This record gives sequence, structure tokens and C-alpha cells, in this order.
Amino acid sequence: MVTFTPRSSQTSILAYKGGRLGISAVPGSGKTHTLSALAAELITRGGLTDDQEILIVTLVNSAVDNFTNRIGNFIQQYGLIPHLGYRVRTLHGLAHDIVREKPARVGLEEQFQIVDDQEAVRIRADAVRAWLAANPGKMDRYIDDTLETGRHDWIVREKLPELLESLALAFIRSAKDHRLTPAALADALHRQPAPLPLAEMGISIYTDYQRALQYRAAVDFDDLIRLSLELLLADAEYLERLRHRFPYILEDEAQDSSELQEQILGLL
Repeated sequence: MVTFTPRSSQTSILAYKGGRLGISAVPGSGKTHTLSALAAELITRGGLTDDQEILIVTLVNSAVDNFTNRIGNFIQQYGLIPHLGYRVRTLHGLAHDIVREKPARVGLEEQFQIVDDQEAVRIRADAVRAWLAANPGKMDRYIDDTLETGRHDWIVREKLPELLESLALAFIRSAKDHRLTPAALADALHRQPAPLPLAEMGISIYTDYQRALQYRAAVDFDDLIRLSLELLLADAEYLERLRHRFPYILEDEAQDSSELQEQILGLL
């Protein structure tokens, strides 16, 4: 086992007892190691009940095992059993845990599925192709009309679908970050005084994308974040139960979290 001799700045972090604490540090300064040591310190103080855990939230799956093993090693140095008293999750994994306990409360089936990024890309691409097929020539206004016919046709055939897939991804993610459904956006568009053709296209593709997810009884990762926040806001008893379960929450790489993700952690 590696012996950890904290520097003075790290010692002050390990003295943490409660409340909000933010730590700013450059890469390679030992953030992961210090955060792991803090989790072990909080566990070994003996303040947790049998139904409580330290929650450690990290950004990517590869960091989950890293944190789990480091904390376990620290706990073993205190003479305690490793892997007890803490839970390490990605933000999406935490959102999945939250929604999985009460899926019906946010309109999901008990056995709902999660589409991975590759499947989400395929579904969006299908929605884009369907929109282009249903709206031939509608994007011509955005293509240089002085192009020779061959190059124009190549752009329409090869580059336009790729560009619209990128736009659809940005549109859908932004909508979900603002907790806006296709119906809510369509209603807002209807109230606008002038036509907004790109917004109309985005809403149409978003609608088809969500319809395809519903057909699969599935959600994507952005839906997981959005629905977990909605569940916490709607169910006060459940929120209080989770607050009791996780008396301490340690977040790694907080600068990379979205606003909705930070709202979830803030509520907890």
C-alpha cells in the first residue's frame, strides 16, 4: 500500500467536516488521491449509520474503478473492510440510480432501456435523413447558388446530412439542458412573429428522435440527467431519503459538469 503524507494544503482538505467546499488545483497536483483520502477519512471517523454512504461522483467510467480502489486501500490502512461505506458513480450512473428507483414517476416503463452514444447517433441520423426526404430543396437557401451543379449535388448528398446531424445534436442537447420537450418548443415557435425555419427543422428532428426513443422504451444519457432532476423536484420524500443516504458528496472534475448535473448534486 502507498503511504500518503499530505502537504499542508491537502491536510486542510482532509480536515473537512461539512458544508460546501470547492478545491481548485492544476492537473497532476493530487486531486484524485486527496479526494480518495478524504472519503476514507470521513468513513473512518465513524459518523455514518448503516444505511449511509459517502457518494463520490466522477466524470468518466474509467475513473470509477480508480477511485474505488484508492479509497479501499486507504480504508484498509485504517484496519477496516474496504468497499464499505461509499459509492462511486459517474454523473450519468448516479442519474440512472435515481431514476431506476421510480421510473413510473417520470413516465418511464419499469424496464426502460438506455441507448448508448453510438445508437443515439444512428437514431439522429435516421431522423435527419427522414427530414431531408420529406423536405427536398428546403436547405437550398443556405447553399451558395453559384456552385456548379456537380459540386452542389455533392454537398447536398454528402455534406448536408453530416452538417444537419451535428446541428441536431446541438439542438437536442440544448433543449434537454433547458428541460424543453418537443411539444413545448413547438408551442413557443408557434407564438413567434416571424418564421424560424432552422428552429422548425430542429423541432421536427427532435420530435422524431424522441418518438424513436419512446418506441424502444428507451432514454438517452441527456434524458437521464433531465428526468432525474425532475424526479427529485417532484418527490420531496424521495429527495429527503437520498439526502439521508448520502450525507457527504464529493465531486471530481466539477468544472466539466452541466448546469443540470450541478442542480442534481445541489439538491442532494
